[in-house]
Amino acid sequence: MPAATSSPVPVPGGARFAGAVRGEWTKMRSVRSTQWSVMATVVLTLAIGVLATVVTADRWASAGPLERLTFDPTSRSLTGLLFGQLALGVLGVLVMSAEYGTGTIRASLAAVPRRHRVLAAKVLVFGAVALVVGEGVSFASFFVGQAILAGTTPYATLGQPHVLRAVAGGGLYLAVLGLLALGIATIVRHTAGAISCFVGVLFVLPLVAQALPTSIADDVGRFLPAEIGAAMTTTVPDVHFAVGSFSPWAGFGLLCGYAVASLLIGGWLLERRDA
Repeated sequence: MPAATSSPVPVPGGARFAGAVRGEWTKMRSVRSTQWSVMATVVLTLAIGVLATVVTADRWASAGPLERLTFDPTSRSLTGLLFGQLALGVLGVLVMSAEYGTGTIRASLAAVPRRHRVLAAKVLVFGAVALVVGEGVSFASFFVGQAILAGTTPYATLGQPHVLRAVAGGGLYLAVLGLLALGIATIVRHTAGAISCFVGVLFVLPLVAQALPTSIADDVGRFLPAEIGAAMTTTVPDVHFAVGSFSPWAGFGLLCGYAVASLLIGGWLLERRDA
């Protein structure tokens, strides 16, 4: 009588994806780059926000009428997001590019042959971490900043019009910007190159837009992530950021479109290129 043979039991796709998510979470929390990037995001955002509000409170007595009229205490306390976005973006780059740099991407793709699942797991895990960190530092910056401003300058509370939207929007902005950085890293695959592209999108393109003729500078500038972030974290119209800008949620939708586009292109290339 022939010996009974057993065939491997197929593993459901959902189970394989859950395993990929667990693997990505293990990698993220066990590598030092994650810890340093999160720490840099928190420290930079809070420190710059504290500095901005302390200076404002100290100079408020000598502020001119225009400065007082356009003063936005919410936006001022969120000044540190300008620098925190860089640290969180670097983490988004490292989530993908570090594996290419060390060669461990081959092991990841061998464990999960369907490459789009690897990318989807990275997006899910990093997106969750970026959202928690982004919202945490945004709300912390707001509360610390308003505590510094109270008593010497006008200050804001979450119950005032547009304030909660601006503070929560700051965290959303950081999270989606981090996903954009992850998409760029999936396309470029090299850490230095991906970080350079990300920094160019954040800081170089606005300078290029400012150098354009005035008739088109505002039309071009409002599409840039930096302008979108400024509009999302503002409650009082500001002549420097708000001229021609998209509304906060329209801008956020556009930023999400940028992130999705970069991830789709990166996923398409991931399926077709060698590891």
